[in-house]
Amino acid sequence: MDETGDNGVAKPSRIQKQNRGRIIEAALDVFSQHGYRGATLDQIAERAGLSKPNILYYFNGKEEIHVTLLSQLMDRWLAPLRRLDPEGEPLDEILTYVRRKLEMSRKYPRESRLFANEILQGAPRIAPHLEGELKPLVDGAASTIQGWIDAGCIAPTEPRHLIFSIWATTQHYADFEAQVGVLMDGRAATDGADAFLTTLYTRMLQPVS
Repeated sequence: MDETGDNGVAKPSRIQKQNRGRIIEAALDVFSQHGYRGATLDQIAERAGLSKPNILYYFNGKEEIHVTLLSQLMDRWLAPLRRLDPEGEPLDEILTYVRRKLEMSRKYPRESRLFANEILQGAPRIAPHLEGELKPLVDGAASTIQGWIDAGCIAPTEPRHLIFSIWATTQHYADFEAQVGVLMDGRAATDGADAFLTTLYTRMLQPVS
C-alpha cells in the first residue's frame, strides 16, 4: 500500500521516484541535443528505456517534462550568483563567481544547452522564472557591484553587462562544446580557461591606483 502524506495524497513509491528520475535524465539528454521543438516523447521513452504510455503516466506530455527540467535547472543555475557576498572582498567575489560558473559549464553542459535553447526560442516556458527569480537576483547583484564601484574597490563598469559577459565567457564552453572541442586540438575544452578568465577580469576590474 502506498504511504499517504498529511494531506491524504498518496506518496510516490520508490519505483515511481526512480522512473520519474529516469524520465527526467533521459529528457535532459534529448532536449539538450534536439531542443524543445526537435525533441519527441518517443525519443525520451527510448532513452529512458520505458514505453511512451509509461512516460504519460508520470507526465502529461512533453511540455510538462520540459517545464519540470527548467524549474530544477533554475535553482541550480542561480546558486552561484546568490552566493555573491556584498561584505566580501569585491574582486575576489567576482572572480569566485567566474570560477563557479566555469565549473558549472564543466559539470553541467547539458543543463546549460537546455537553458540556452529555451532562451533562443524566446523563453516561452521559463518567462515567469526570468521575471520572478532571475531579474530580482540580477538587480541585487548589479546593485552590489555598483556599490563596490562607487567605493572605488573595482574599476568603473556597467554591472549588468559585466554579469552578461561572465555568462558569455563561461557558458560558451558548454553551449558550444562541440566547436570548442575541435578548436582545442585535443585538449580539454576548458583547459587554461580558469587562468585566462582570471587574468581577463582582474585586468578589467583592478582599480587604478
